[in-house]
Amino acid sequence: MWANSLRIVGNTVKPLVFSRGAARITSIHTVTSAKTEEPKRFHSLESANLRKQLLTRPGILGVKRGMISWYTDEGKQLAATVVEIDSCEVLQNKTVDTDGYFAVQLGQGTKLKNVTAQILKHCEKAGVSPKKHIAEFRVRDESGLIPPGVEITANYFAVGQKVDCQSISKGKGFAGVMKRHNFGGLRATHGVSKAHRSAGSMGATQDPGRILPGKKMAGHMGVESRTILNNEVLHVDGEAGILVIKGQIAGPNGCFVKIADAKRIYGKSKDGSR
Repeated sequence: MWANSLRIVGNTVKPLVFSRGAARITSIHTVTSAKTEEPKRFHSLESANLRKQLLTRPGILGVKRGMISWYTDEGKQLAATVVEIDSCEVLQNKTVDTDGYFAVQLGQGTKLKNVTAQILKHCEKAGVSPKKHIAEFRVRDESGLIPPGVEITANYFAVGQKVDCQSISKGKGFAGVMKRHNFGGLRATHGVSKAHRSAGSMGATQDPGRILPGKKMAGHMGVESRTILNNEVLHVDGEAGILVIKGQIAGPNGCFVKIADAKRIYGKSKDGSR
C-alpha cells in the first residue's frame, strides 16, 4: 500500500513516498507436491498374515487309534501312537481375493447318516463323499494350494521328519486343584481335618476383598485343544493308511487329529522375520 506525504529538503518541498509491508502469500501452484505412502494398518488382515508363521503346504487329517511299543533297528524301545489316515480329500481352496488368506480345506472319513444339506452340497461340489471331519490349514502362498477332490495319503510325510499333532484332550470332569493344577495340598498330619487336598488360602483380606480373575481353582478339566510339537514320524504306510508317530498325542482313542509339518522347523513368516 502506497501513501504520499510531504517532506522539506533545504528550501524545497518534496513528496514523501513510503510503503507498508504486507504479508506475501505464496501461490499453492508453486509448492512442490509429494505423494505420501498409505499408513500401515497393524490391525488389518493383511498385516496379521505377515506376522503369522506359515507353512508352504497343508497338513493332513487322521484318527488316533492307540499307542504301541516301537522298536528301532538298534533294539531301542519307543512309545508311539498309531494314526489312521482314511479318505482325506481336499474340499476347497481359500485365496486372498475371496477370503483374505490362503488355506486348504480338507475332509476326513465318510459320514453316512445325519448329513446336513450344506455339507452334502459342499462335498458334492468338490466331487467327494460326505466327510465326518472338516478342517483347514493355512499356507504361505498360492503355491501350497491343492486342487479340490485330490486325496492325500499317509505317504504325504516321510520317515524321520518332524510333525505337529493337534487334537482335543481327554475330558476329566470336575477336578480338584491337586489334579488340575498340580497343587501340593495341605499337611497330611496334625492340625488338618478333612482338608488334605484343598487349595488353602485363596486371596487377600479386605483389600481387594475378593478373588482376582484367573486364580487357579478346582473346575472342569480337559476337553481343550492341545498341540504336541516336533514329533518324529517312525513309519508310513500309504496303502494301509497307517502313520506311526513317536510319543503321545492328546485325546482318547478314536479322536480327530490334525497333523502338519513342524512349524518351528519348517515354518517361516511371510515377511521373513522368523
